[in-house]
Amino acid sequence: MNYQVTLDPNVSFSPVNEVAEILQNVRTILKTRLGSVPLDRDFGLTWEHIDKPLPVSQALMRTEIIDTLERYEPRAKVVKIEFPSNTTNAMEGILNPIVTVSIGE
Repeated sequence: MNYQVTLDPNVSFSPVNEVAEILQNVRTILKTRLGSVPLDRDFGLTWEHIDKPLPVSQALMRTEIIDTLERYEPRAKVVKIEFPSNTTNAMEGILNPIVTVSIGE
């Protein structure tokens, strides 16, 4: 089944089921900056693409999201990564990915 993951700030310390746990893990990976976890400096996403042109940043971010999720949450398979077009976010250089993952297939 496919699920959409956004950068929702809510955290559940006791997810109701395995799917909720996997989706929360994906969200945590997406929101964590590479190098910020003390005992695992490879966890999270890099910010190297921040000052690049938007199409380049999106391509680099897609690749990194797929690679990082395969490594840290292999139960979730990436189906699609979208970047909603929002003029305000684009002018401020904000990329908020919506990641669609498949779980249990």
